[in-house]
Amino acid sequence: MTEKPSPEGTEAERVRKYPFLPADPEVSWIPYVWLVYLAYFVMFPLVDQVPRWVVWLTVVETLIFLPLYFLGYWVKGTRRLMIAGAMFVLATAAAKWNPGASVFVVFAASFIGHGCNTARRTIQLLAVLVALTALESWLFGFPRTFWVTSLIFGLLVGAVTTNHEQRNRINRRLKMAQEEVTRMAKIAERERIARDLHDLLGHTLSLIVLKSELASKLAENDPARAAREIRDVERISRDALAQVRAAVRGYRSTGLMAEVDHARATLETAGIGFDCEMEKVSVPASEESVLVLAVREAVTNIVRHSAATKCRVRFLRTTSGYELRVEDDGRGGMAEEGSGLCGMRERVESLGGTLERDGVAGTRLVIRIPAAGTGMSSGSGGAA
Repeated sequence: MTEKPSPEGTEAERVRKYPFLPADPEVSWIPYVWLVYLAYFVMFPLVDQVPRWVVWLTVVETLIFLPLYFLGYWVKGTRRLMIAGAMFVLATAAAKWNPGASVFVVFAASFIGHGCNTARRTIQLLAVLVALTALESWLFGFPRTFWVTSLIFGLLVGAVTTNHEQRNRINRRLKMAQEEVTRMAKIAERERIARDLHDLLGHTLSLIVLKSELASKLAENDPARAAREIRDVERISRDALAQVRAAVRGYRSTGLMAEVDHARATLETAGIGFDCEMEKVSVPASEESVLVLAVREAVTNIVRHSAATKCRVRFLRTTSGYELRVEDDGRGGMAEEGSGLCGMRERVESLGGTLERDGVAGTRLVIRIPAAGTGMSSGSGGAA
């Protein structure tokens, strides 16, 4: 099995392959290709009869240009614009005797295109470069070959590099936006898992505590009943483990009716009367999952906090969707919502539904979820 190269190894390999360029994925071997245009400047004295000092001037400017050129790929922003300015100075210094110096103007235009943060700023500086080239050509009488080549190819290369840099900026912003969306999605998924596990385990652990306390009280007076309660604790614990495993696989419950049966067992264990009215309707999986967790959280809160003697659950199909009511005759009140109720509200609202809470006489939760367009089979079950 071959190992995947580390980023450090990849960067070191890039430095070995392109020693004069930064280890940047956007900068590879292409800058070496652009140097072919330097031949226009270097070869010009060889195809024309010029004094020897012009040849030496060409060599010296070439040796000055090459470090500037490679340095331009290491720096950014204002420093890159300074590199472009230095190239323009090289162009004007040699233009009178070597028209091939127009390549320095073209290279300067390229670095201007890559050195500005906005397209508007780039266009302004390119306009300044063209204007200075035209002005100096007129003042100092530079050869037509120099200024025509400089103006045409300088504008062309400047426009191309400006467009290229603009697209790179857009791509970088899109990449950052995608990374942010991915990060927020991960956070939302972690919060969703936390809510679901809270509802799964909060309900089950409350039932285990109740049955354990009951078994402890019955241990001396009714050992047989205590043993049955302990066996129930074992069964409930196994069910909780199965539910957690199912949640990890992406499933949340065996259905709303099964959850109501669990609620009945929990409430009866706590000595709370239970009344249920359920319409037999077909509920889409996403809506049913929210309703199941709502019943679970509501019943858990009743057992823990309400001091109620009765609980009533009512579920029906309305003209606009589904309605779930969970009521108790406990102490009521409108205390601040905990993580369970907040999670319930978030899940309901994520489906476009509403959650109403009334704590005047006991506590009443009313959950309304719009239908997702699935059918339903009518009929009603009696009160349990």
